[in-house]
Amino acid sequence: QVQLVESGGGLVQTGGSLRLSCAASGSTSGISVMRWHRQAPGKQRELVATILRNIAIVTYADSVKGRFTISRDNAKNTVYLQMNSLSPEDTGVYSCNFRIGPVEYWGQGTQVTVSS
Repeated sequence: QVQLVESGGGLVQTGGSLRLSCAASGSTSGISVMRWHRQAPGKQRELVATILRNIAIVTYADSVKGRFTISRDNAKNTVYLQMNSLSPEDTGVYSCNFRIGPVEYWGQGTQVTVSS
């Protein structure tokens, strides 16, 4: 009923930038928290950034502070992740996750590859 779809991933050189998008559709009333996660090969999934829906309070993982920016467009039920100064260590599958009421919903993920 609720679907999240990420877009914007791809291949980028070290030092480059990408902007990821995640759009929700379906029964989206009640979104409270919007998050981005990533998972590199052989590593645990990492929470990258969080933003509250109703007031734009944001948090970031230490590894991305100063380089990544999370934002949202509530009218479009969309969350964004602007990624700058990318390095190979940022390579992984990036997934969005929304809390809607008491339920957590997840997107399918989008691949980000940073070449050295």
